[in-house]
Amino acid sequence: MAVDFSPEDLKVIETRQFQCDEIINKSSNILGLFGPYCPGRFDGWSCWPSTPAGEIANQSCPAIMNYDPNRLVFYKCEEDGTWIFNEKFNKSWVNYTTCINIEDFEFRQQIILIYCVGYGVSLVALLVSLALLTYFKSLRCARITVHMNLFSSFAMNNFLWLLWYSLVVNDQDVLSENKLWCRVLHVVLFTFLISNYSWMLCEGIYLHTVLVSAFISERRLLRCMLALGWGIPLLTTSIYAPVRSVLGENVDELGRCWIQDGRFNKILMVPVVITVFLNVIFLVNIVRVLLIKLRKGPANGGSGSGASRTSLQALRATMLLVPLLGLNFLLTPFRPEANHPWEYVYEVVSAMTASLQGLCVAILFCFCNGEVIAQVKRKWRTIMFRPRANSCTVTTVSVRKFVRSSYPANGEEKV
Repeated sequence: MAVDFSPEDLKVIETRQFQCDEIINKSSNILGLFGPYCPGRFDGWSCWPSTPAGEIANQSCPAIMNYDPNRLVFYKCEEDGTWIFNEKFNKSWVNYTTCINIEDFEFRQQIILIYCVGYGVSLVALLVSLALLTYFKSLRCARITVHMNLFSSFAMNNFLWLLWYSLVVNDQDVLSENKLWCRVLHVVLFTFLISNYSWMLCEGIYLHTVLVSAFISERRLLRCMLALGWGIPLLTTSIYAPVRSVLGENVDELGRCWIQDGRFNKILMVPVVITVFLNVIFLVNIVRVLLIKLRKGPANGGSGSGASRTSLQALRATMLLVPLLGLNFLLTPFRPEANHPWEYVYEVVSAMTASLQGLCVAILFCFCNGEVIAQVKRKWRTIMFRPRANSCTVTTVSVRKFVRSSYPANGEEKV
C-alpha cells in the first residue's frame, strides 16, 4: 500500500531519522563492549536504540491513527542479537497493536453504531415525508415547498453521513492514502450539513414574512428562499475547501481525509451560528406579532383576523427545532476532556441528538401536520370504503330496474 506523505510529514520523518541516527551511534559504541546486541534502527515512526540481546525495548506510541500516545509499544531483541522476526510479514516487525486502547476503541465503535442507526431511521422518515408531500398534489404551496427542501437537505446529509462512516471512518487504508475522493466527500457532506441550518432559517424567515408582510408575492419569496437555502452552504464550502487544501494540508495534525476538526472548521461554524441566532430573533418577533393578533382578534372584540391554526402549528414546530438544531453547538464548550468520567455520556448524547434531528424534522413538519394527516385519512377512507360503495350502488340500481320492470308505466303504483 502506497502512502502519500505530505511535505511536512516527510520533514518530520527526516528530522526523526537524523536524531535517531545520533542515538543509535552512541548506544552502539557502548553496547559493543559487552557482547551481542540488536543494532538500533528507525522504523519510520519510532527510534529503537541498540538493545542488549534477550531484552525488550519499549517506546511511547506515536500520535498517529488511533494510537494512544500514553501507551507503550514493545520490540524484542532475541538471544542471538537480532530483532524479533514476524513470519507472517516475512520481516522484522514492530507490533503496534498495544498502542490501541481496546476499551476506548470498542466504545468508539458503539458510538459510530448509534450514529448509523440514528441516521438510518431519520433517512427513512424523511423519505416517507417527501413521498407523502409529493403524492398529495393538493398540499402544494410555497410553505410545503420550503418543507420539502428542508427534508431534502436533511435526507442528503443523513445519506452522506452513512457513506462517510462506511467508506472512510473505519477504513485505515483510505485514511492513510488520503485520496481526493474522500476529501471531496467531506466537503459535500458539510455542504448539506450547513444547508440543514440555512433551510431552518428559511422556515423562520418564511413564517415571519407571511405573518408580518401578508401581501408579499409568494413566488418571489420562494425564489429568495431557494437562493438563500442552497446559496449559503455552497458559498461557505467554496471558501472552506480551497483555504484548507492550500493552508491546512501541512499544519492540521492527523488531517487524513480531513477527518479531524482543524482550525479551518471555524469557517463552517460561522454560518451555522449566524443562522441559529437569526432564527431566534425571528421567532421572538413572530411570537410578539401573534400575541398582538390574538389580542385584536374577533374573539376579543377586535377587528383583526387573529392567528391561523396553520401559523400556530408552524410556529410551534419551528420553535422546537431551532434549539434542537443548535444543541450540538451549545454543548461544544462543555465537551469533557479525554478520559473524563463524563466523556462517554457526552458522546452518547451528542450522537443521539445529531443523528435523530432528521426524524424530529419529519415528525414536526409532516407526521404531525394537520393538513397531511387529513389527506392521509381521506385517502385511507377512499381505499377502504370504495368497494363497499360500489357494491351498494350496483345493488340499488339493480333493485330500481327490477321495480320498474314489475310495474306498469302509467303510474298506478309508485315506488
